[in-house]
Amino acid sequence: MEFETIRAQDRKYILGTYGRVDAALVKGQNARAWDADGREYIDFTAGIGVNALGYADPGWVAAVTRQAGEIQHLCNYYYSPVTAALAQRLCTAAGMAQAFFCNSGAEANECAVKVARKFGAQRGAAEIATLENSFHGRTLTTLAATGQESFHQLFQPLTPGFRYARANDLDSVAEQMDETVCAVLIETVQGEGGVVPMEEDFVRGVRALCDEKDVLLIIDEVQTGVGRTGYFYSYQGYGVQPDVVTTAKAIAGGLPMGACLVSERLRDVLKPGEQGSTFGGNPVAAAGGLEVVSRVSDPAFLEAVREKGAYLRERLLETPRVTGVYGRGLMIGVALEAGLDAHRVLTECARRGLLILTAKERVRFLPPLTISREDLDQGLAIFADVLQSCNG
Repeated sequence: MEFETIRAQDRKYILGTYGRVDAALVKGQNARAWDADGREYIDFTAGIGVNALGYADPGWVAAVTRQAGEIQHLCNYYYSPVTAALAQRLCTAAGMAQAFFCNSGAEANECAVKVARKFGAQRGAAEIATLENSFHGRTLTTLAATGQESFHQLFQPLTPGFRYARANDLDSVAEQMDETVCAVLIETVQGEGGVVPMEEDFVRGVRALCDEKDVLLIIDEVQTGVGRTGYFYSYQGYGVQPDVVTTAKAIAGGLPMGACLVSERLRDVLKPGEQGSTFGGNPVAAAGGLEVVSRVSDPAFLEAVREKGAYLRERLLETPRVTGVYGRGLMIGVALEAGLDAHRVLTECARRGLLILTAKERVRFLPPLTISREDLDQGLAIFADVLQSCNG
């Protein structure tokens, strides 16, 4: 099918909630993709951080194909060996006790809110403190948790019970933590907020405040998790351990899956009937997750991610018209010279064979964790050429 036919069909039958780029991708291999017209691209998006192992990884394909041929779905009344195995491997890698599986990061964060409110119910604490400029999802509750007014304006009334502190300002967090607060919810790197990392002293300070006040520390690892920052979960690079972790995107390598992980103190916090998900822990997604988690949690794999991230940062800082590089590992935000529009750069990169993302006024790179040095170099060359040719 030709691109124009695909675009017309999409525009007619799919609700227009996305700003599309003029490319219809039909196949891929690791960090390279091809569109319906046969054009090749270097992909620095990984499906917004989802394809940790890239496109069509042979081990991942074999794992999900094998499981799809055995049993593709079952009712959660019954045990699933592959789902239980994933829960064990995931909790071991994260240093957590138990997992609840769902379908997305927003659902994982909804579960975390329920865990926190049940934890605080005995003392009447139901408020959750989050950070300004944060992003936690697009459901009404996770929109309320998101500390960006622009996301709130058209969808009032939102779920009550959230308050906002300034990022990287420990005093601001402390001011919010009265007796009504049951949890603090943070991202260690605010992805949709512009790839803004939290300072190490701030993250450690929030952990200490939560211990002092006996409230839960929830860390949203939806975008930062599963190797993206060069640690299996980014908090491991900060030297802290949360009470609750939310995770999604890369966990199943391209199949819909999210999880809410809880620490030992919260073991069995939710009882039968208090939370559920028809597709949560789906065996095919779990098989993909086992392949991803077993490979990404390898220390040598994570070291390679850190090395590639350092190389990418070094090259970008040498690139004309780049004024700053932010983030950790292979989660990179690029600030551009005044007058350069990030979205225009994105569309021009796609026209020349490089797929990238934006985050507010910055360009954002989330390449597959398996990307080769050759593909990094080729993508960076296209990016540099685009910056040089753009007006502004």
